[in-house]
Amino acid sequence: MDYETLLEKGMKAVPKRKGSGERFEIPKAVLEVAGRRTIIVNVLEISTTLRRDPSHFIKFLLKELATKGELSGQRLFVLGNFTQDMINKKIEIYVKSYVFCPECGKPDTKIVKEGRFTLMKCEACGARQSFG
Repeated sequence: MDYETLLEKGMKAVPKRKGSGERFEIPKAVLEVAGRRTIIVNVLEISTTLRRDPSHFIKFLLKELATKGELSGQRLFVLGNFTQDMINKKIEIYVKSYVFCPECGKPDTKIVKEGRFTLMKCEACGARQSFG
């Protein structure tokens, strides 16, 4: 076999990529509606993907939605009817505020507590930003 044939055969064996090809994709919320409540089924999966403490993420979501909610198992029960688009926009706001580094724009950050201050520290460029 010649090189071109081998190359074609090899390229067919490579699995196709799923998603947009980005290294970091913002997870989408999976919702269920039960009466006057909206249930975010994958809230813990989202916080794990974002590498954030679930309580911080849930507190942000509830504050942004201006409602009450409670975590039961893997699900977040939120008082009120919300659309998937509305929840996903709040997740995007969270990611821009608490996940992406303001200096280099990479998602390689973590939240650390140093003394009285809570900081977002970037593991890619070393930048540190204080927030509440």
